[in-house]
Amino acid sequence: MGVPYPKSQPMRMYATLWDAEDWATRGGLVKTDWTKAPFTASFRSYNANACTSSNGASTCSSSAWFSQQLDSTSQKQLKWVQKNYMIYSYCTDAKRFPQGPPAECSVTSKK
Repeated sequence: MGVPYPKSQPMRMYATLWDAEDWATRGGLVKTDWTKAPFTASFRSYNANACTSSNGASTCSSSAWFSQQLDSTSQKQLKWVQKNYMIYSYCTDAKRFPQGPPAECSVTSKK
């Protein structure tokens, strides 16, 4: 989507759960149903398709799927999912970022 992939910094995957009702739920409009706690998440058949980085050198190939641009059909599908399923985007959270959104929010996609 136009933001360079962070090739020279290692990344890890972790998950956490916190009460963010005041900022991550449309300004508190969507409430967490705490009667459903404890919340459990699990990963099944998780396969990280990744490359390694050592001393600033990466093993990533520029032809890898995650280095490619989305075609117009895939961009439309992504926009549809965002419109129909995404309830929060920090890119539009003016309260959290009063000086303006982070750099990755300003990318423009080809139409």
